Amino acid sequence: MHEITGWIVDLFGRRGGEKYGIEDVTQREHALQTAALARESGAPAELVTAALLHDIGHLLGGAELPGDCAANLDDCHESTGFVFLNQYFGPAVAEPVRLHVAAKRYLCTVEPDYRARLSPTSLKSFHDQGGAMDEPELASFRREEHFASALRLRRWDDDAKDREPAGLELEMFLAELEEALVVQGSLR
Repeated sequence: MHEITGWIVDLFGRRGGEKYGIEDVTQREHALQTAALARESGAPAELVTAALLHDIGHLLGGAELPGDCAANLDDCHESTGFVFLNQYFGPAVAEPVRLHVAAKRYLCTVEPDYRARLSPTSLKSFHDQGGAMDEPELASFRREEHFASALRLRRWDDDAKDREPAGLELEMFLAELEEALVVQGSLR
């Protein structure tokens, strides 16, 4: 196992049991369900890895997500996750993670019914993260190289909040994680 893979497993061991905002799932359960949905759809290793690690920015920071929706839920986790992931996995993993918040804003803007699919935490963070996109934002997002991957990731993200995940373990995704590694940086 590569050093960074071991470090990620340890991070999920230390912080993965934290609640995902006011949802009934933990950070680990949400990550595993998102990755499972990506794998089931036939996504390549890089996109399965992006699905698994899309919220790693929450775990890299010092604080847990607030436990209620009165607080601002925008912790810029997509940016924190992008910086970390780009060092070790490159753009095929890091870019969909960077864009998954924008993808939610995009989908809520172009598909009015999409907003009704959002969980309470996702709906609150949608507003905290900027709400609906204006025309220049929509056009800019559509020009992103990883636009399509970000939309796929976003849909899996919103479907991955089951209270009773079916026997998913982090170890089930280590092969994809290792395959997606490009290791440009080193752990500090």
